[in-house]
Amino acid sequence: MNDSKFQPGEAPGPLGLPDDVIISPDTLREDRIPPRQARTHKWPVLDAFGPPKIALEKWTFRIKGLVDTPISWTWQEFQALPRVRVFSDFHCVTRWSRLGNLWEGVRTSELLKHARVLPQALYVLVSGHDWGWTTNMPLGAFLAEDALFADTHDGEPISLEHGGPLRLIVPRLYAWKSAKWVSGIEFLEHDRAGYWENGGYHMNGDPWSEQRYRQSES
Repeated sequence: MNDSKFQPGEAPGPLGLPDDVIISPDTLREDRIPPRQARTHKWPVLDAFGPPKIALEKWTFRIKGLVDTPISWTWQEFQALPRVRVFSDFHCVTRWSRLGNLWEGVRTSELLKHARVLPQALYVLVSGHDWGWTTNMPLGAFLAEDALFADTHDGEPISLEHGGPLRLIVPRLYAWKSAKWVSGIEFLEHDRAGYWENGGYHMNGDPWSEQRYRQSES
């Protein structure tokens, strides 16, 4: 556990943030904690297999599937893409919520400026560098205004244990959808279950509807 990520006192709120920071809508709710969640002052570490070894000089990020032309970036090329900051909350399916996170990185929608997505693409499958790990989501959730590929959290580079050098952040879904150690995305016409989804987790994962497990799908 990284003690530097401990949040004393009240949860940070969006009031007073610079105008260029994208505010996730859920941070404006009167009650920011979804059903049967509890606020944590820390940032717990959870993953399926442990962190992979990632050498930045060999790091790549690839887009494939239903796009006009597949594309890939090196770490230096990805870092050169336009950047944004997003203020959001973060809800783990294991029932903890970390409120008031400031992320920095590349918006998911920015990638569509470089690889045109075909009209039949309705879903996204996100891949990680951790031994073929994947997670899926609807295209609309992936392209939400507050979704981004982040390399910075609260002003510091994201550590390896928390998904660095680059992780996906989709604030309005449970945090397992915010894939760590991302290596690429595939655009799909039909939904395809990822690692945890194949194990019974929900295909969508909305924390406000408690979409934790597949048997609760509606």
